[in-house]
Amino acid sequence: MTTRTVSLALLGLTLLGFSQTTEKDAKKEIQRRAIKEARKEAKKFKRAGYDVTPGSLPMEKQLEYTWIRLYQRDNAGQSVFLSADGNAVAETRTAAEMQAIEAAKLNLAGQLETFIRAIIEANIANAQLNAQEASSVTEFLTAAKNVIATSIGQVEPAFKIYRNLPNKNVEVNVKLLVSREQVLQQAKKQVREELRERLKGLQDKVDKLLPLQ
Repeated sequence: MTTRTVSLALLGLTLLGFSQTTEKDAKKEIQRRAIKEARKEAKKFKRAGYDVTPGSLPMEKQLEYTWIRLYQRDNAGQSVFLSADGNAVAETRTAAEMQAIEAAKLNLAGQLETFIRAIIEANIANAQLNAQEASSVTEFLTAAKNVIATSIGQVEPAFKIYRNLPNKNVEVNVKLLVSREQVLQQAKKQVREELRERLKGLQDKVDKLLPLQ
């Protein structure tokens, strides 16, 4: 587990434990921690030669925006937003940015695949699949990431920086932030459509394998 993951987990538990703390106080704590993390990361990126694209918000502000959302938890203690990083090198900044965004979307699809795989595997017995059907579902899960990636639409990076390399190429780093609930529902719908094709005429079993709610 990374230091960042530990930090987010601890903060989530801390905020859930604020039974005597007002929502306003909790938001202030998130803001304070977000600013601290943003300043620390901005220094690191700047030392590495990164800058923001012309016309963008300052690096510290972009990072503060992302950290505030990364710290947000719902009533069950789960992240409200999912994040995915992408990095790419190309001859132009535009090309590198496009490739970095696609890399981040694949990263995001991988996270969604993990969630959906766990749901399906937990429900296989409940869906009462026969051996052939279960084999078909297992085979599908090996390629589920690519199916899920198609459910992710256009996403504008919440954070985007670049640096010019000695060989004249440009390196771009991006971070995508998306609503966890929204993208998970979109991914579920895409996967359900694929499962319907594989398990023709067995809609009730698909509903048991992957309920939308």
